Amino acid sequence: MEKKYFNPYTDFGFKKLFGEEANKDLLIDFLNQLLPDYHQIATLEFKNVENINDTTKERRAIFDIYCQTDDGNRFIVEMQKAKVKFFKDRALFYSTFPIKDQAKKGDWNFQLLPVYFIAILDFHYDENEEKRKFRRDVSLKDQDGEEFYDKLHFKFLQMPLFKKQAHELATHFDKWIYFLKHLETFDHIPTILNEPIFKKGFEIAKISHLKPEQYEAYQKSLIEYSEIKNVMDTSFEEGKIEGKIEGKIEGKIEGKIEDAKAFKQLGVSIETIVSATGLTRKTVKQL
Repeated sequence: MEKKYFNPYTDFGFKKLFGEEANKDLLIDFLNQLLPDYHQIATLEFKNVENINDTTKERRAIFDIYCQTDDGNRFIVEMQKAKVKFFKDRALFYSTFPIKDQAKKGDWNFQLLPVYFIAILDFHYDENEEKRKFRRDVSLKDQDGEEFYDKLHFKFLQMPLFKKQAHELATHFDKWIYFLKHLETFDHIPTILNEPIFKKGFEIAKISHLKPEQYEAYQKSLIEYSEIKNVMDTSFEEGKIEGKIEGKIEGKIEGKIEDAKAFKQLGVSIETIVSATGLTRKTVKQL
């Protein structure tokens, strides 16, 4: 069955929903669910971030958002969705962009605006399943857990870990996450989301409302998204197998042989099995 609403994880969908001037009210409403009371956004403006040649392609769905509160406080939100390897490293790297952009020529005292890095992720970046968290709020703290620096914050949302159903949504934030996670699968507006802000979101996301050139751009974005997702999912599965192999190295010879047999059946290369188990190449080939 043809989808009624676009996929918000695609570059096109993410930008259409959150990156257009006409939809600032959606972005403000969403971000205010994540930000502290003293940094609730009253107004915001986008800054073009596609200014570094070798990272432009990766940063197409990353927004630098300059925000201001009702009482005049200013801060920056870098918001992205991305499915990439070494995600934590990249998150730290990208967070330096809005920091460096604040540098001023001449005599400058290095006073910085606060920066929030917010990532909406449709994959698991935590390798250890037992340590995974849907939402992780990170800041710089010292060895006693006390805040060391209050102007750099990271907020990561691992969307696959949000399991609430419609009847379990308790907060406005819950509703936003439910909306984003399931948008592409809806064929009508659920009663729980029958509110002005979400109704506008559904209208924006209607594929039937896209102009021909927009529809073409969305289809291209959807293909790119699917290709990246397949690569990342494959890498994740290979990583799990490699992890299991490495964990077997200390076993007895009988156990190593049994493990080698199992790994051969999974299609793991002989070289990898030899390296992990300590068995000879000849032994592994004969199994």
